[in-house]
Amino acid sequence: MSKLDRVADKGAEAVLRWLRVLRDDLWTLRADPLPPSVWLRWLPHGIVCLAGCGVVLGDANQLSDHGHLVSGPAFLIALGHGAAMLLALWYPVPAWWASLATTVVAAMAVRARMAPDEYRFTWPWTSAGLISHLFVLLLLALRVRTRISVEALVLTGLVTYVVQGLIGAQNYQPTGQIAVTLFATAVVLGIALRGRREARAELVQQTTLTAEERARRTLLEERSRIARELHDVVAHHMSVVSIQAQVAPHLVENPSEELKENLVGIRQNALDALTELRRVLGVLRSEHPASPVREDGSGAAPHAPQPTLDRLGALVENTRAAGLAVTTEVTGARRPLPPGVELSAYRIVQEALSNVLRHAPGATARVTLAYAPHGLGVEVTNTRPTGEAPPSAGAGHGLLGMRERAAMLGGSLTTRPRSDGGYRVAAHLPAEFRAGTGDPAPQRKDDTP
Repeated sequence: MSKLDRVADKGAEAVLRWLRVLRDDLWTLRADPLPPSVWLRWLPHGIVCLAGCGVVLGDANQLSDHGHLVSGPAFLIALGHGAAMLLALWYPVPAWWASLATTVVAAMAVRARMAPDEYRFTWPWTSAGLISHLFVLLLLALRVRTRISVEALVLTGLVTYVVQGLIGAQNYQPTGQIAVTLFATAVVLGIALRGRREARAELVQQTTLTAEERARRTLLEERSRIARELHDVVAHHMSVVSIQAQVAPHLVENPSEELKENLVGIRQNALDALTELRRVLGVLRSEHPASPVREDGSGAAPHAPQPTLDRLGALVENTRAAGLAVTTEVTGARRPLPPGVELSAYRIVQEALSNVLRHAPGATARVTLAYAPHGLGVEVTNTRPTGEAPPSAGAGHGLLGMRERAAMLGGSLTTRPRSDGGYRVAAHLPAEFRAGTGDPAPQRKDDTP
């Protein structure tokens, strides 16, 4: 096969593909109703109907008086132009076919009756027919894709060229050039208005999605805050109730069976309530309530009672066993603290020591608790590391969590490098002295009775 034949084959394939696309776009009866205007409601439909009536009357008069057509055929052609305008409100593509076909029929009918008289008939587009097709193309461009609008415009221009340029007539005023120019203007205007409408709709959709995402994020943050408060305070008290109910029979000499049964019931109810509370906390912490998670993001909600400063010694011992040299110091008069303060202080120390283990190998750490009249000071410092820290797989939320805990209690937390190359984490947790209240003081291992 020669090069010329291959080029011809490729050209034929391209033409066939274009014809198939043209058929799919324009050979259709699908409905695409013009929606009512947002502000004017059905006024655009009314304008098109009034314009259609004017086109019918004006076209019939022009075709019969100056086109020398019989009144019946002239009225039917004029009715076709007006009907195409109304049809474009619901079926824009079929309406375009109807308007174009009506124009060709009218041009051929008038051409057969043209006579060399003083009046030069506007041909092939009559004034009313031009107005009708302008409306149809505008309504088409407002609702279909740009490609279809351009295809309709090109075919309209091609038909106009064939009728006026190739077939022709005698003694007429040509309207093909001005008609195609006006049609192109109408199509461009329709495409621009359609693009503007779609851009506004997309903007509204994006704004809605952004508002929904903001609301969802706010909800998750609020649920997390509620879960943290419940977990830090209510779960602790329920654990204490359960333990006290278990220990109470041993504090009474010869307790009655009824007392034992009541205490067993109290303990069981406390455990059941604690289990349900932790299940609810798992739901609150989860972004998808169907799959509650732990604090670390995996599995079900935790079931262990929350630690307090009572367990600080065990935490320090575990940290030493992991290879970090830790010293502790307690200043000020120890006193009962609210459970939320105890838990937050414990978690801050725990997270700070974990950070030293991960990011400061070879360093030594010091934990200081300072009891003051209006709160508790927590400070964790470490010396300069002696080795390079290995890559950490953490999410980087430790400092944020410590700040959130301090802020939830109305306190503050500061973190900064030290001049000797170490690091310092310091928190102040407000806690009024509550002597005489029902909140028991935590029992420490080194407390004396």
